[in-house]
Amino acid sequence: MTTTEELRLTQYAAGGGCACKVPPGELERVLSGLDAGRAGGDLLVGLDDGDDAAAVRIDGERAVIATADFFTPVVDDPYEWGRIAAANALSDVYAMGGTPLVAVNLLAWPRDLVPFDVAAEVLRGGAERCAAAATHLAGGHSIDDREPKYGLAVTGMGHPDRLLRNDAGRPGVPLTLTKPLGLGILNNRHKATGELFEEAVATMTALNKEASEAAVAAGHRCATDVTGFGLLGHLHKLARASGVTAVVDAAAVPYVDGARQSLADGFVPGGSRRNLDWVRPHLASSLDEDELLLLADAQTSGGLLVAGELPGHPVVGELVPAGETTLVVR
Repeated sequence: MTTTEELRLTQYAAGGGCACKVPPGELERVLSGLDAGRAGGDLLVGLDDGDDAAAVRIDGERAVIATADFFTPVVDDPYEWGRIAAANALSDVYAMGGTPLVAVNLLAWPRDLVPFDVAAEVLRGGAERCAAAATHLAGGHSIDDREPKYGLAVTGMGHPDRLLRNDAGRPGVPLTLTKPLGLGILNNRHKATGELFEEAVATMTALNKEASEAAVAAGHRCATDVTGFGLLGHLHKLARASGVTAVVDAAAVPYVDGARQSLADGFVPGGSRRNLDWVRPHLASSLDEDELLLLADAQTSGGLLVAGELPGHPVVGELVPAGETTLVVR
């Protein structure tokens, strides 16, 4: 048995993937006291609405898009974890309608607990996804840490007038989701039992490149990606920033195979429950708790949520004029 086969990386971390994010309500409370980073002048997108990345205008044709994203192991296979973490970080640029150009590694590693050769596999996985995205990967930063963590800082480019923003939603526009939900629940089951879910891994490692390019080409201007705050959390932020209400057709939302059964078996991340608690005051729905937990499930490297139709992807709702709540789930 090889070194990587003997280790279960998920057992070295309290959380896993984007489910280990700081709870959204707590994060917003802290950020609300900061004046630095607010959009203005050439800073097109900053802290204001919790968008996916920062965007700075260089000139009339170019904007720099910058982001950083990293997390604890979401799967035990180090190579696949590297691929997932890299795809997730690159997604922040795609979610803004940009093209990632260069990335640097962010690595934290418990050197006295896990052989550093395993970290090399994580880095190899990250390099593979960057190569698939035609993104240069050069250098980075590493520290000795009690929990393994990996991700990327990514810089990309976009057109300042064609960015995908979470504050550009308008009433009467459909909502399209480009990846199925349920990843947080299946990752939670994997961490607890060691069971493998190949569809979940394939979903998390898939790049959002084509969906982003299709959205920009179609003239859409509002989008976000669905990660640690779940579909409901990210949609709440989009609707609030855009001054609209989002209506979700729960029956139209796709899920990864095994997600519903894993929910019934009790494998729900704490982050998913926190997401639902956060949006509940802004939510109108008669659906049961389990259905809402699925919609609030903390995704890792999830798909894009686009205000507009994209061929080949399901329409899961629409934006309507602002009402008493930001979210309506039917």
